[in-house]
Amino acid sequence: VQLQASGGGLVQAGGSLRLSCAASGRTFTTAVMGWFRQAPGKEREFVAHINWSGGNPEYADSVKGRFTISRDNAKNMVYLQMNSLKPEDTALYYCTAARSGDYFLQSARSYDYWGQGTLVTVSS
Repeated sequence: VQLQASGGGLVQAGGSLRLSCAASGRTFTTAVMGWFRQAPGKEREFVAHINWSGGNPEYADSVKGRFTISRDNAKNMVYLQMNSLKPEDTALYYCTAARSGDYFLQSARSYDYWGQGTLVTVSS
């Protein structure tokens, strides 16, 4: 499975961005799709994930109520709508996919495929 993330950019605090992730290859093997982020000098952290049917989305506490994850299986796409952005949201955002939803999905180790990342910069 190959993942290509896009949609990052520079936005002012309080603004919005929508990230997109295009999946190709054996996408039928992906039970869960997710987003992680990594800020400079920090570890990669969980942002959100969603299962194959589009149900059971889960969010990090830091983005709950501001970010929304969704997927379009017909188009092999996953999206992350980010509203009310804050400077602390600045990071490289990675699209990821897991073959199984049976593991702790807030851990990066539970995911099998990763995209290249798209940079989000939020200015104050």
